[in-house]
Amino acid sequence: MDSPSPAPPINKRQRAKLRKRHIRLQRQRSSFLRAIASIGTSTISSRTLGIIYPLLAVAEGASPIQVGLVTFALTVPGLLFYMPAGVLADRLNPRSIMLFTEMMRALAIGTVVIPACFHNVTIIHIILVALLEGALGVVYSLAETALVSNLIPRENMTKGLAASETGVHFAVLAGRPLGGLLFHFGAPVALFLNAVLFLFSGAFLAAIADLRKRRRPKAHTGRQLREGIRRLSVRRFADEIQAGVRELGRHPFLQNAVFATTTTNLAINTVIVIFLAGSADVPPILVGIVLAGGGIGGAIGSNLARLSVVQKYMVPSTSALVAQMWIWVLALGITTLTDPMYYGLATLVTGCAGSLMNVSIRTYELRNVARAKLVRVVSVHRLASHAAVCLAAPLGGWLATIESKHDATGFILVFTLVAAVFASVMMPQWRRVFDVLTSPR
Repeated sequence: MDSPSPAPPINKRQRAKLRKRHIRLQRQRSSFLRAIASIGTSTISSRTLGIIYPLLAVAEGASPIQVGLVTFALTVPGLLFYMPAGVLADRLNPRSIMLFTEMMRALAIGTVVIPACFHNVTIIHIILVALLEGALGVVYSLAETALVSNLIPRENMTKGLAASETGVHFAVLAGRPLGGLLFHFGAPVALFLNAVLFLFSGAFLAAIADLRKRRRPKAHTGRQLREGIRRLSVRRFADEIQAGVRELGRHPFLQNAVFATTTTNLAINTVIVIFLAGSADVPPILVGIVLAGGGIGGAIGSNLARLSVVQKYMVPSTSALVAQMWIWVLALGITTLTDPMYYGLATLVTGCAGSLMNVSIRTYELRNVARAKLVRVVSVHRLASHAAVCLAAPLGGWLATIESKHDATGFILVFTLVAAVFASVMMPQWRRVFDVLTSPR
């Protein structure tokens, strides 16, 4: 019996090439893990500050309206800065942007620590710092998209994005209760530890400076970064934003995804507000479980997305988006039973389905959107989703005042049902409609 033919010998050049490739992949993996560590650390700190700033305002004697302004200051930058931040993240070094935002966030918190030690923090000061934190958080989140897109190998893209999504969901779960726990030890302690977390996030980013030199050679210093920002005039900003919107128009799947995620985010967040508005007789621990349902579901979904058997059903498609919307209809139908545990079950289901779809959408973006316009496309998507979340608060409060809890959730169920039917009928036709509207006359 003939013996198998021996493998061809590997010469020195081939061995050197394989060794360089191995070293490059190891560095890329290490840089990706450091980026995930930075994102997780930054997300924990952002979530804790979302609790600490309102609690600090209450401790300083703020009125309910002033406390509401503090919370509003944390959320409104998303409406103002997502589009400009997308241009910056596409045109400048994302690692440098993220490092700058983390240092500025730590510095902003530092301005509150000393006055907090003497109970001498003004409400205006808290609002301004919260506004700055919200704006820097928006810039960081979009720059993170650009950085991660450079660090994930195409062959492991879905698993890498699922790992990133899992880290974010666990950070969200830990952030809110951690904020209340830290504030128990005093506002100065809570604020100081959050500043330290941002510094740690910056340290993780500093550890991937070698990748920055290879991929973005034009923005090595803070001076060059500032010059790059100055070159982006107001008119140039508008042109860059328009280019991002046009790029979104080239991808029917992403247009459909914007509609699906915006309507579903509006629906589930409105239902949560309705639940909170009528939760006076609900034990606080049960309220916490209901609110944690979305994060737990998101963590479950992102972990499922790492399995090969699940990835087969996560192919980005219009039918997948329509299926997601019908899952929301089912989940919101559960909330009409009005028992708190049914609200928790609904948030768990929507969190799991939403996380799976997020991984699918991000995979499509990284594989199909032009890298030079990626973050601007993402910024349009996030702006729409964020606007839905902002609208959910007043809408849910209004529905809770004019309807019973059952009727209010029923109204949102009907809204979601209509949106799902509309998506089932129209999504396959939207590409044709877009072509007609944009064709020359």
